[in-house]
Amino acid sequence: MLRVSDVNKAFAGVQALRAASFELRAGEIHALVGENGAGKSTLIKIITGAVAADSGLLNLHGQPIAHNSPRKAKSLGIAAIYQQPALFPELSVSENIALGAEKTALLGRVDWKRRRRRAQELLARIGAQIDPDVDAGDLTMPQQQLVEIARSLGSDAKVLILDEPTASLSEEDSQNLFRVLRQLREDRVGIIYISHRLEELSLIADRVTVLRDGRTIDTRSMQETSRQELIALMVGRELSAVFPKQAVELGQVVLELRGCGCGQTGISKVSFAVRAGEIVGVAGLVGAGRTELARIVFGLTPADQGEILLHGKRVDLQSPSDAIECGIAYLPEDRRRHGIIPDMPVCANVTLASLKALTRRGSFDFASEKKIAVEYARRLGIKTPSIFAPAEALSGGNQQKVALSRWLATKPAVLILDEPTQGVDVGAKAEIHALMTELAAQGLAVVMISSELPEILGMSDRIVIMHAGRVVKIVERSEATQQNILEWALGHAA
Repeated sequence: MLRVSDVNKAFAGVQALRAASFELRAGEIHALVGENGAGKSTLIKIITGAVAADSGLLNLHGQPIAHNSPRKAKSLGIAAIYQQPALFPELSVSENIALGAEKTALLGRVDWKRRRRRAQELLARIGAQIDPDVDAGDLTMPQQQLVEIARSLGSDAKVLILDEPTASLSEEDSQNLFRVLRQLREDRVGIIYISHRLEELSLIADRVTVLRDGRTIDTRSMQETSRQELIALMVGRELSAVFPKQAVELGQVVLELRGCGCGQTGISKVSFAVRAGEIVGVAGLVGAGRTELARIVFGLTPADQGEILLHGKRVDLQSPSDAIECGIAYLPEDRRRHGIIPDMPVCANVTLASLKALTRRGSFDFASEKKIAVEYARRLGIKTPSIFAPAEALSGGNQQKVALSRWLATKPAVLILDEPTQGVDVGAKAEIHALMTELAAQGLAVVMISSELPEILGMSDRIVIMHAGRVVKIVERSEATQQNILEWALGHAA
């Protein structure tokens, strides 16, 4: 159905693709994997016409696509759905589905009944129980993704590209999405599926293609490929330790919560402590209150019950400024919205939380800013053409490292990491885990929130399990299993 042959693309002297090739068959779910910066996004942009290849061929149904553009790709039946759905929140579901696909009647009039009926038909085709009159902004993330799929089908899409579709979905929502994709496969739609969650590929993909450093490394049947083999192909070496946890001698208690809560966010009576050199994992299902707890400790939604102690002394954290002054750092879950400022340079992002220390008598020390940015780029292995390049130009894993650098530059005593490896490839994940181990060895108290149980089990010294805004169990690393963590997180264990 679709064939990409020997495509090359360079940006400002950086070679993003090197003779890359890829093919998609009708009625196939073809996974596309690779580390951040491997060239996946560039390849997709070329297929969808967002950027032009420097050289190479692009064929659809055996016919070459010349002078590709987003409009042309759409007319040919190529559609992409990204991690953040591109819907107009103030418009209804039926209006969003109609955009770009519907032809108006005489004098530009809209047939509202026909529009609504068409939306209902497309939603029913994928089994989505969504009211076409509801505003798109009122839908959940999984519902928005289904609306985007329905809109693509309304435009007669024959090639559907999904970029990290399950990154923000629960297990139940992911399974529902897989059901929809299998149904589309039966309808002979060709699907390109991009994901860092290698464990889900065996459930959904027919074939898998691996990119590394802009090159196509291999294409294999998914049934004949193991996760470890994929990792080896992606990173170019055997990855023996994705979770390089090391035993560290623990110090005194640094952070302690005693009966902490916040009525506004539904957190109640949370108690636990974190010692110097310790990594405490916080597990629980979506909605259990893990992020809300982190926001309390960082002063974003101050506690209205209980107390917070640092080094044994009670502190009143009414704002992030208070938390930073006390040596608390917080890396939030959504790095695009809260972790980095995309259009600011890397160096400015790295020092954003240290402006006070870099200012002398109203004058900013740009030389020190540059020195700090260079140091952390080297220390964390941030791949960037320059520390003056905008953060948005970096891959997801490197953006995460920039966001982490900002807080390490404040020399914190407590580091709270909310989904630190979400949406990053396996190589970057291993690097971030190694850095966490190094920071713990230096005496930092680390609180790690994660939805990935292997990460929780692989990196935590102790595990705090939350359910419905409360801590229901604290288990030692040696006692923890995926099964007992899930039982507590679901509220099944008594």
